[in-house]
Amino acid sequence: MRQHVLILDFGSQFTQLIARRTRELGVYSEIKPCSVKPDSIDLREVKALVLSGGPACVSGEDAPPFDPQWLQLGLPTLGVCYGMQLMAHCLGGKVSPGTSREFGHAPLHISEPSGILNGFQAGEKISVWMSHGDFVSQLPPGFRLLATSSGEISAAMGNPEKRMYAVQFHPEVVHTPRGKEILSNFLFGVARLSRDWTGEDVIQSTIDYVGRTVGPEQNVICALSGGVDSTVAAVLINKAIGQRLHCIFVDNGLLRKNEAQQVFKRLKELGLNVKLVDASAQFLKELSGVSDPEKKRKIIGRVFIDVFDQEAHRIPNVTHLVQGTLYPDVIESVSVRGPSATIKSHHNVGGLPERMKLKLIEPFRELFKDEVRRIGRDLKMPEEILGRQPFPGPGLAVRVLGEITEERLRILREADAIFLEEIRAEGWYEKLWQSFAVILPVKSVGVMGDGRTYDQTIGLRAVHSEDGMTADWAYLPQDLLRRTSNRIINEVKGVSRVVLDISSKPPSTIEWE
Repeated sequence: MRQHVLILDFGSQFTQLIARRTRELGVYSEIKPCSVKPDSIDLREVKALVLSGGPACVSGEDAPPFDPQWLQLGLPTLGVCYGMQLMAHCLGGKVSPGTSREFGHAPLHISEPSGILNGFQAGEKISVWMSHGDFVSQLPPGFRLLATSSGEISAAMGNPEKRMYAVQFHPEVVHTPRGKEILSNFLFGVARLSRDWTGEDVIQSTIDYVGRTVGPEQNVICALSGGVDSTVAAVLINKAIGQRLHCIFVDNGLLRKNEAQQVFKRLKELGLNVKLVDASAQFLKELSGVSDPEKKRKIIGRVFIDVFDQEAHRIPNVTHLVQGTLYPDVIESVSVRGPSATIKSHHNVGGLPERMKLKLIEPFRELFKDEVRRIGRDLKMPEEILGRQPFPGPGLAVRVLGEITEERLRILREADAIFLEEIRAEGWYEKLWQSFAVILPVKSVGVMGDGRTYDQTIGLRAVHSEDGMTADWAYLPQDLLRRTSNRIINEVKGVSRVVLDISSKPPSTIEWE
């Protein structure tokens, strides 16, 4: 039985960061909907509780569902932002609307350096990241004020006897420089947990699980994309059952320049039993004339299942399917708060198992990408693979904005290859979460030589991120951008303009579609 921290999600965009920071400190954590009931959870495994932030007001009609029984279980509890207001509201305190809102950097004045603020100094002022309108105007009985923000607003409170603490700011974000120290105080000082979450544990538990669930005469299949997640998953399962893992790499005609053969060669070098299937003509035929991004994703998912199913039936006695599903895939695809707007359909959650009646093996379903990379390093995999930037499941289909044609794919492949070549040459590839080109459904007038042109527009996108949930656009050197733009316009026939995307996530997404 594995101890863990349970995080109840009230809709904050930073909830996953709480889980990441907790795991980085060596303690496993799980995110559940805020509406979950205590009697639906195996509480023997839950050693601490975190209430996340959220956009609602605790007394508003849109307040998300929450069972106050959670606060009566005696669990060490940390409330973050909305979580602080909720604790006050449920435990006899008072929450009031602020006369002014606090968003962004704010000073935190330490009044009592104890509990989660152990190691700080009384009277010390530190920088934290605020995001709230309401505030706790009256502390619940038994709670002490630990810190205030501007205007003497309650910003941290604690009840050491009940091991319950709360902060109005976000310790999980990098904009709160000492936030990890505060989380560490909660995990190890207040909750008295131990550091027992490592990549080696995941490797051994996966090998043991596969050994127990896959019979000696059974085969397992894996849909390989060449990306970090599916490749590390395949290497890990291969470690458990060897050549009984059959990997299928489908070339959907939407890969980057020379990518299919390069990836196939790399997978063979890893010792994987892999087959390359060229289904590019089938995918492009189905996508002909389609411009809507969500329709593109649905078509690609459907055709992929058809192709994969056909290939899988050539292999005898297949009982299990391996997928490189990550925790963010699960969270974004199925809202932890219940029905909500779908931002994008994820390509690797659902579909194949139902169609093929196979049992799923998803060794990374509870992990973030950086954790998968650490597991890959533990497996002694080459850094060339582990450092590969994320590539969308639908491939270039969501980077060709508008209709997909062979000509537009050619233009994008050439432009993207130039951009990545310049990024690598300047030593920027490893510094970025993603860097890529898109082709826009916009033509513009240009002048080449003495003639007028009316050609395609290429957009360049480069972002910094830790997990893809949030991202900031990267300040690339002017010389790099100048060379890239000149080369694309001069070397790629059909391009007359290059533009730079300087939007962050949120409100934009990293990919354009």
